[in-house]
Amino acid sequence: MKIKDIFETMEYGPAPESADVAIDYLKSHKNKFQLFINGEWKAPSSKENFDSINPSTREKLAEISEANEKDVNLAVKAAKDALPEWVNIGAHQRARYLYAIARQIQKHSRLFAVLESMDNGKPIRETRDIDIPLVARHFYHHAGWAQLRDTELKEYKEIGVIGQIIPWNFPLLMLAWKIAPALAMGNTLVLKPAEFTSLTALLFADICKQIGLPNGVVNIITGHGKTGATLVDHKDVNKIAFTGSTEVGKIIRRATAGTGKKLSLELGGKSPFIVFEDADLDSVVEGVVDAIWFNQGQVCCAGSRLLVEESIAEKLYKKIRKRMESLRVGNSLDKSIDIGAIVAPVQLKTIEELVQQGVDEGSKLWQPSWACPQDGYFYPPTMFTDVSPSSTIAQVEIFGPVLVAMSFRTHKEAVKLANNTRYGLASSIWTENINLALDIAPQIKAGVAWINCTNVFDAAAGFGGYRESGFGREGGKEGLYEYMKPRIHEKFSDKPVVKKPKDLKAPSTNGQHVTGIDRTTKMYIGGKQVRPDGGYSTVIKSANGEYIGEVSTGNRKDIRNAVEAAHANSTWGSMTGHARAQVLYYIAENLAIRKEEFANRIVQMTNCSKTEALKEVDESIERIYTYAALADKYDGLVHHTVKQNVTLAMPESLGVMAIVCPNESPLLGFISTVIPAMTMGNNVIAIPSESAPLSATDFYQILETSDVPAGTVNIVTGKKDELAQVLAKHDDVDAIWYFGDKAGLKDIEYLSADNMKRTWGNNGKYRDWMDKEQGEGEEFLRHASQIKNIWIPYGA
Repeated sequence: MKIKDIFETMEYGPAPESADVAIDYLKSHKNKFQLFINGEWKAPSSKENFDSINPSTREKLAEISEANEKDVNLAVKAAKDALPEWVNIGAHQRARYLYAIARQIQKHSRLFAVLESMDNGKPIRETRDIDIPLVARHFYHHAGWAQLRDTELKEYKEIGVIGQIIPWNFPLLMLAWKIAPALAMGNTLVLKPAEFTSLTALLFADICKQIGLPNGVVNIITGHGKTGATLVDHKDVNKIAFTGSTEVGKIIRRATAGTGKKLSLELGGKSPFIVFEDADLDSVVEGVVDAIWFNQGQVCCAGSRLLVEESIAEKLYKKIRKRMESLRVGNSLDKSIDIGAIVAPVQLKTIEELVQQGVDEGSKLWQPSWACPQDGYFYPPTMFTDVSPSSTIAQVEIFGPVLVAMSFRTHKEAVKLANNTRYGLASSIWTENINLALDIAPQIKAGVAWINCTNVFDAAAGFGGYRESGFGREGGKEGLYEYMKPRIHEKFSDKPVVKKPKDLKAPSTNGQHVTGIDRTTKMYIGGKQVRPDGGYSTVIKSANGEYIGEVSTGNRKDIRNAVEAAHANSTWGSMTGHARAQVLYYIAENLAIRKEEFANRIVQMTNCSKTEALKEVDESIERIYTYAALADKYDGLVHHTVKQNVTLAMPESLGVMAIVCPNESPLLGFISTVIPAMTMGNNVIAIPSESAPLSATDFYQILETSDVPAGTVNIVTGKKDELAQVLAKHDDVDAIWYFGDKAGLKDIEYLSADNMKRTWGNNGKYRDWMDKEQGEGEEFLRHASQIKNIWIPYGA
């Protein structure tokens, strides 16, 4: 083509990036990589290898080792043995190592970028300009947090040995997201990259060796799913951090149930890209390109659902089709392409099958007129219109360059469509009205909201999802908590901390107001006292076996009614922190008026001294005051991200929470668990102490007289573990706290995997609820909330 012809057509010619340096690197390992364990390259015990293929050319790049159980054991042992030294060298020395890693990544940035593009199939422009700079940024940022850990986070300590499993869509970036905070907080680790894309992780191992990172601090093992499962199951791994599909995330949740392993999961998504009629449509078109055709759409937070206000829908579709026609698909090392290759044949087949299903279900398919290259695993940019919200392609994560478009008429309908998914990872909102954008963003059930931008990331801002997109955050200060544990946990007891009865032979004090009148203790659902569905009651006895009374025996239907009542209440969650604080103060005030009565009830149930009972009531009142004080002070942050964005980290309620209260400290245990959940704006279904529930059933009279909206707190009495299991399986419960024994928590964690609800417990340990350090504080508020990061760009 002549130059004058180029000026006429404005077509790009090929601009290939040289692969020579990357090829030389592969040759330095003889195109055959071993496992990186304890600072050395080791041949796999399995003596098995598999090929790493360039998806743009289908050419073999290298052979990768298949780690087996013996190799995993060696890697975990190396990490465990390295932990004491890594902790003892101190925060500053750890910061120096992270800084050195960041510097080396920058020095070898082009090699990393080229190798990533060859191994993964994504365009070199993306690896060079986005992925690798972000990798370095994460290590620089967390070098800072390593330096500050002992001053800014002195109440926390390292978890121990971390097992990390990363996906193939952002191989090196996902490695950085996980390794940087883990090392900064003093942990050692074993990382398994995806079998399709192991090469940059192995290059990273060479970097660790080059900077003199102590042996065993970072171990990198390669292999398929069985290798990852072995790592998950290893008894000496203290935490699993996983990024991948929701289906595998559920398997990991069940596998780790009851083990005490800390868990963070960043899973699938079906993110809405919402366009209002006042949006700049030309900017929207480029936003769509970045949202769904960035990295071939193989992005967990891809804006794969385009929701457009009806008045501009056809106009926008026309613009998008025109832009799709000009997109270029080709070899990942060509600097002029927009879309690279799909990572592997199995993923290409999945995309093709789901697209065909979309056509079969009646959606309208549009693809550009040109054909994709035939020498790799390519798929053209694709758009569906006339899509039903319930169709397969609107609900299932395709993980490819496929956009599904739907329209809406009202703002309310836009929110409903956006939330019509089991996922909740990210969202993108396009409008010139900042008031509208900031009104819509909090209503979308997603961990990230981008306003007039999309797929923007930074080490200073947390990333993670709601619902079946997983739990936990990566990046930002909120991401550090995933790699630490509170030091106070070391004070937990192996047995329940109960008050010593004053005299088991003595009759208990009757706490009822009127002697001789039988009292009917009901459940409390939707702001009303209700009888149990099953018509059964449970006898409650004192510590010395004396009959006290009876409570309702709740069942599955009572739980269903309580969950429905909680969902029906939108008032409490929409109140300001100040307004919630006023209600909490009022609760404390009303409890104080009935202090003697509640103390007598505690004496009656536990046979403790009156003095001890009064202390529990006083501590309960003070605890309510503490959370009332925090209700308008547990603030978010404005993160210092590197681009021109105001990035708001907003704590949000989880939604409907189930709380299985401790058996011990019948009033204070109830207050210490239910009140912090209320503080953050959640609606609660509480299962009170099974052996001493009457403090909780007395307490609903306090709720009734304290302006608490109906459905905010629902109390179901009965057999604790039976009710807890029903709540754990309920799809409309967003989180569950369980304060009981280890076996009970295992059941809760296992059953919660069905809808990936968040769980929290003490892993078979017990708190002293009278100890403020153990029984209250920000740890409770953090587990009762989730961080949403809202990105708001500014500047001309």
